[in-house]
Amino acid sequence: MKITEHINQAKKTLFSFEILPPLKGQSLNDLCVGIEPLMEFNPPFVDVTYHREEFIYKKHPNGLLEKVSTKKRPGTVGICAAIMNRFEVDAVPHLLCGGFTKEETENALIDLNFIGVQNVLALRGDAPKSENKFVPEPDGHAYTKDLVSQIIGMNNGKYLHEETETGFHTDFCVGVAGYPEKHFEAPSLKFDLKYLKEKVDAGAEYIVTQMFFDNQKYFEFVQKVRDLGITIPIIPGLKPITTLGQITMLPRTFFLDLPDALMDDLEKCKSNADVKQVGIEWAIQQSKELIAAGTPCLHYYTMSKADATYKIAKEVF
Repeated sequence: MKITEHINQAKKTLFSFEILPPLKGQSLNDLCVGIEPLMEFNPPFVDVTYHREEFIYKKHPNGLLEKVSTKKRPGTVGICAAIMNRFEVDAVPHLLCGGFTKEETENALIDLNFIGVQNVLALRGDAPKSENKFVPEPDGHAYTKDLVSQIIGMNNGKYLHEETETGFHTDFCVGVAGYPEKHFEAPSLKFDLKYLKEKVDAGAEYIVTQMFFDNQKYFEFVQKVRDLGITIPIIPGLKPITTLGQITMLPRTFFLDLPDALMDDLEKCKSNADVKQVGIEWAIQQSKELIAAGTPCLHYYTMSKADATYKIAKEVF
């Protein structure tokens, strides 16, 4: 089913979560066993992220540099198929502009359609760590709105090369990202919302937000989105803080604020275990307030570690 169908048919707030594909050498079975406890809460769909390939340059004795691939994760298509088969849920693969040509995107969508995937989350993606700004691949998409347009084009039977046009129509439901505290590259929230509307106008059918820790910022974001005439579902993305390092890493990496009340509690923590307990309790209260406000679905960023999300869901769903 499509995400929009799940939401329209639901009689209460839905539970969903996101996982990372395993690194090279890790077992898919280990990944499935790790997330299996979360199936107790009947998620209708599970997101599968994609991380673009990273490279390092290895210097040889003769002075030449060799470009070496590192940190490439296994195929998202196969992971989606495995999750759908094992757990009988819909898998939502992430599709990136960065690292893909338009033809590679088309081929990925053909493969996803073949295995029965009906939903995709379209994202621009970040720049590689070795680069200070995002640069699209040659013949790739620079903006998410263009990636959305390509997906919608395939839904309408439009393919890149005339010789491959068979009139076959895919039927993907396309989601996009929203940023309650704005994307870090946007000059202001107003301009960020303008870009969001362009993605929706291109054919996006639902929005999933970046993580946030202040529900008021989410509520204000939703109101601003609605004021622009955007009516599609907006799913909040949540993540509990679980380690001391995340207290500084998350704001720096994702350009978000931690509320003073949360920081007051975190400052008292002496260990990761203390932080994790505070993070779980805060996320539980966030979740309950969002459900009371009639939010259609809560989406948790698990980093493929089920423990904290399980404890939250046990109290909420």
